Amino acid sequence: MTYAPTSSYDQGKQALKALNVDDQLGLLWFVYTKLGSSITPAAPGASGSEIAQGLFNQVKELPHEQQLQVMRDIASNANTLISREYGSLSPETKLAFWYFLAQGMENGTIIPMPPDYELPAAGKSLLGQIESMEFNQQIDFLRGAVLPMGAEAKGGAEI
Repeated sequence: MTYAPTSSYDQGKQALKALNVDDQLGLLWFVYTKLGSSITPAAPGASGSEIAQGLFNQVKELPHEQQLQVMRDIASNANTLISREYGSLSPETKLAFWYFLAQGMENGTIIPMPPDYELPAAGKSLLGQIESMEFNQQIDFLRGAVLPMGAEAKGGAEI
């Protein structure tokens, strides 16, 4: 007998892993842009949004190709400084960080989505599921999606 996740959090964790890294990033972008009006109140006002803004500012200063690589590194748990910094954030701060990235992609300070990008069928199906969820389920799903991202922080004085 196989275990089927029942919570939105578990669904988020497992569903995102089924997509490749670029499609994970694409799905997050679509979620934050399509559902932004309902999700944004939870992200910017969250405790730690100043920390998320600080990490966002580090990414914003990089050239576009490096910005994309940072997002890929975080999504794939690569052991880089920014990925470790991200890994040490609280779930709410991680949500706020992705919100700031989506906003940056919209206003051009972060590398935009390619105009011809299309989510694969699995991503479209997942987006439809997320859109049909209640607000609290959407937030739990997103927490499940973004929490496992990033690398584990190092002990001692080094992040």
